[in-house]
Amino acid sequence: MPDPGEIPASVDPVSPLQAQWCPSPNQGARRDGLRPSLVVLHYTAMQSAQEALDRLCDPAAEVSAHYLIGRDGRLWQMVAENQRAWHAGAGEWSGLDDINSRSIGIELDNTGAHPFSEPQMAMLEMLLAQILQRWSIAPEGVIGHSDMAPGRKSDPGPRFDWARLAKLGLARAARAATGVSLYDPDVALEVLFRRYARDLGYTSSVDDATLLSALRSRYRPWAQGPLVAEDLAPLAQSDIWL
Repeated sequence: MPDPGEIPASVDPVSPLQAQWCPSPNQGARRDGLRPSLVVLHYTAMQSAQEALDRLCDPAAEVSAHYLIGRDGRLWQMVAENQRAWHAGAGEWSGLDDINSRSIGIELDNTGAHPFSEPQMAMLEMLLAQILQRWSIAPEGVIGHSDMAPGRKSDPGPRFDWARLAKLGLARAARAATGVSLYDPDVALEVLFRRYARDLGYTSSVDDATLLSALRSRYRPWAQGPLVAEDLAPLAQSDIWL
């Protein structure tokens, strides 16, 4: 593995952030002239940042990401933002595939079984703010791995604080409660659920239970049991739906 060092000025500096440059061989050019329009958040599911860094820079692993953020807030960059990292894999968002060519991938040092640390979240917020500004990405373009690959992936998981990012304009904000229900008794709840989820970007071909699990992981991580009308509320985007 290459020795970490200060990121060269020629490689997408994230100044004023103190990123360490650890180039991964697992990268290539973005296809079809695509530019980043999404940011995909992951957890590493490994025991340490060093273990994750070794894997993300291992040519045999054939996986990488643009950034890795440690639990202590340390930031590594492995792939330049204008290049295609191998982080998303199979899946789709808003009917579009090859998410690797359309996104910037950020790995968070977390096993998935514990909360994300304050230093880590603070660094993520600073990094996201810069990336969204640099590439003119809307907050709705910040998604989880489980959003674009429901069932296949579960990260960043139910312990990730999406509401915190949303309050800062760094992720989609769920619609505030208005006292008006999206539920239409004349339309099957499953049909409404699918319609609203697809409008947000959830277009992967999965069954209702898998889709519900992915959406609850992000918007209602405490919820259990079958689909209920309350599952529709976080999906609302517009009064057109009412």
